[in-house]
Amino acid sequence: MNQIHPSAIIAPGARIAAGVTIGPFCTVGADAELREGVTLISHVAIEGHTILHEGVQVSPYASVGLPPQDLKYKGEPTRCEIGPRSLLREHVTVHRGSVGRGHTMVGADCMLMACSHVGHDCQVGDRVIMANNVMLGGHVQVGEQVFIGGGAAIHQMVRIGRHAMVGGMSGVTNDIPPFGNVFGVPARLVGLNVIGLRRRGFSKDNLAALRLAFRLLFRDSGIFAEKLEVARQRYVDDVLVQEVLAFIASPERKREMCRPGRMTADDDDDA
Repeated sequence: MNQIHPSAIIAPGARIAAGVTIGPFCTVGADAELREGVTLISHVAIEGHTILHEGVQVSPYASVGLPPQDLKYKGEPTRCEIGPRSLLREHVTVHRGSVGRGHTMVGADCMLMACSHVGHDCQVGDRVIMANNVMLGGHVQVGEQVFIGGGAAIHQMVRIGRHAMVGGMSGVTNDIPPFGNVFGVPARLVGLNVIGLRRRGFSKDNLAALRLAFRLLFRDSGIFAEKLEVARQRYVDDVLVQEVLAFIASPERKREMCRPGRMTADDDDDA
């Protein structure tokens, strides 16, 4: 049984599944789809070819699927999706895709805190947490279980590998490798996301191998291409290190890798 407040405006053609709750003064466009268990608390705007998957909850004054802030966009029927059980807090904005990719995606079980922004054509993985006032420019790719601290700004086309951490107020202009920890303006790689990896069950052996590989790649002197080749041979059987190397070599890469800064105390601890 749906619960739709009489002040809500649902355009003809909108697809509303069972068990959806739409609170006061919400608007849902004609091309939108709200799947089972979605909750729009109040004053929420859902527009465009947008799908909110099962159990998504959207807080007051958030908007999803509005046109991209891109001068190239001329009204093409691009898309936006929010994955199951994700939580969008107050004043969050998620824009639909623009020309090119044409698809903005936020994964499952994400939490986008108040006033955070996901620009057009971003691809945000599962279980990502974006703290208050985080800004993703267009075409940003964020891997699963990334944490982005409050007020961080991520430049367009940047890729962030899974299980990485971005410190609050950072300005990220370059790619962040999987499992990395960055901080500052401009953001610098300061080590591994040690605390996050421990909390998620990565073993001491995993952390030890990643720490040594990061030191080789990002701290030791030498030509980077040669260090990459050494790492490929030294860690040929290590799945996590190979993931880092594949991320660096990816043909999707548009930005340089984040440069190293002063490593944190955690990075110097024994795993």
